[in-house]
Amino acid sequence: MEMTSRERMLVALANGRPDRLPCQVHGWMSYYLETYLGGMDWYQAYERFGMDYAIYVSPRYRYAEREQADWRVETTDLGCDRDGNHAWRQTITTPEGQLASAGARNRFTAWTTEHLVKTTRDFELWDRYCPLPVAADFTDIQTARDRLGDRGIVRSHPFSPGQGSPWQSFCTMIGTQEAIYLAMDEPDWLHAALRAILRRTLRVTEMWQGTPADMVEIGGGAGSSTVISPKLFREFCLPYDREQVAALHEAGVKVVYHLCGGLMPMLELVVETGADGLETMTPPAMGGDCDLAEASRRVGDRLFFIGGFDQNAGFERGTPEAARRQVLECFAATRDHAGYILAPSDHFFHGDPACLQAFADAARECRY
Repeated sequence: MEMTSRERMLVALANGRPDRLPCQVHGWMSYYLETYLGGMDWYQAYERFGMDYAIYVSPRYRYAEREQADWRVETTDLGCDRDGNHAWRQTITTPEGQLASAGARNRFTAWTTEHLVKTTRDFELWDRYCPLPVAADFTDIQTARDRLGDRGIVRSHPFSPGQGSPWQSFCTMIGTQEAIYLAMDEPDWLHAALRAILRRTLRVTEMWQGTPADMVEIGGGAGSSTVISPKLFREFCLPYDREQVAALHEAGVKVVYHLCGGLMPMLELVVETGADGLETMTPPAMGGDCDLAEASRRVGDRLFFIGGFDQNAGFERGTPEAARRQVLECFAATRDHAGYILAPSDHFFHGDPACLQAFADAARECRY
């Protein structure tokens, strides 16, 4: 019997086998929507190609005015350079000193040019004065759920100062290289910092009871084996991820662990976090190391997968035939062992829409 898209994706998130292979993209980039799809929004783009929808919406948070008074943020627009990069700088004033960060953006993406935390004292100022929410508002998530109906799922991100998990967030705040130096030189201090980040996340996750979201994404590329060793992962990621996953499960959401890059040495470690699934299954041609068939054999009975499709070869430099061939290969690699949602392994900015249509059409042909 034909399932709805929502049913199909929820079965995959439970590591089951739906009627056919569900498919989504790893987020629609504004540049692609405006350049190739006439300014469509996410819903319209998913509808155009007949994919299963995955809409990313996180809670809004309410803060106490008194705490915000101790964390005064001033943003300065630095304008554009000759290449069209738009820069900004932010200064945060606390009762005991200032913090500063800077970044830039272009038509494609945004990036950090100066990290907020440069010293251990900077981190301590952040931990002491950065406000914590007093309440979570799920209105935007519920609006998305209502608009979606039976066409797909809503994904959220956890409350964290960077992305996903304490280690990834800390790397976002101070820089990945500096974080690795601290792991080597000052491990006790680093553990205290990661515990501080986790403590904040757990406190806010208690507010997530009743969230309409279906799944939350934790982890991040800084935990990939192309960045750190399994030994560092076990010490500086696993203990904190395990507690965070347990709290998110208590709130009623599935958890997908995000590793973009090397993941094969981390497969069993991700299982130990208690996460339900793993993404982005990045193949070697894109700088990762994922052997989708081997990953499926090793941990497919304990983790669902999202990703695995090489969007460079399939979309950006691809043809409809190449996209279709890749879809069939991904399906063959996972069909016997793991719940699976087909998706590009990362964001894409270019590509003939005919390739995306071939991607979606081929997924509909892959039946369990």
